[in-house]
Amino acid sequence: MAMYYEKLRAAIREGRAVATATLVSGPGQPGAKLLLWPDGSTEGSLGDLSLDTRLLADMAPMLIRGESRLIEYPEPGATVFVESFVPPPALFMVGGVHIAIALAAMARVVGFRTVVVDARSAFASGERFAHVDELVLAWPDEALEGRLDARSCVAVLTHDPKLDDPALRVVLRSPARYIGALGSPSTHARRLERLRAEGFSEAELARIHGPIGLSIGAKTPEEIALSILAQIVKVQRSA
Repeated sequence: MAMYYEKLRAAIREGRAVATATLVSGPGQPGAKLLLWPDGSTEGSLGDLSLDTRLLADMAPMLIRGESRLIEYPEPGATVFVESFVPPPALFMVGGVHIAIALAAMARVVGFRTVVVDARSAFASGERFAHVDELVLAWPDEALEGRLDARSCVAVLTHDPKLDDPALRVVLRSPARYIGALGSPSTHARRLERLRAEGFSEAELARIHGPIGLSIGAKTPEEIALSILAQIVKVQRSA
């Protein structure tokens, strides 16, 4: 048992997501534990293979959403408490523009880890983004590759195809929870045509929220940032 608690402590300390299931009652030893990691790997067992299988199917979406609750299984008469331990979701902002300055500030208030990505040093400067958790001076496709999980949100804000399109190529092939791209309806239509020509399907392209943000009549960078964050929260809370 001590081994499981040590693994749990290590995950929390390192900022890695993990879900734990504890058998409250039912077949097997009360207190038995099963751990689930985002990549599907597991540790431990509740002592019943069929229960483990059913439980893991329920735990996986709970881990993505960061949920914890008691689950009753009439067959085989088991009660299990599932607890998710997840780091703050990350909001990746591609483009160190004025909207990103405001969006990063607002996003931190509601619990996001904020990451700004831009290959242009004049935009991705410490003076402009002293308030973000991470500032990445790199091309967005290189910066985003391998970093996006099912809780990640990405706002593509440069309005420049040389930066936006490489970012979207990576993001569309990831499990990111939210994808938004700045631009007018006509700009977004041209963007979709370029990506469509590269082989992206209609289902993949439909994941992009474009024009980005909820329609609230936003004009200023701060108002646009508010509309984007509101849309992200709406997507996060949707089933």
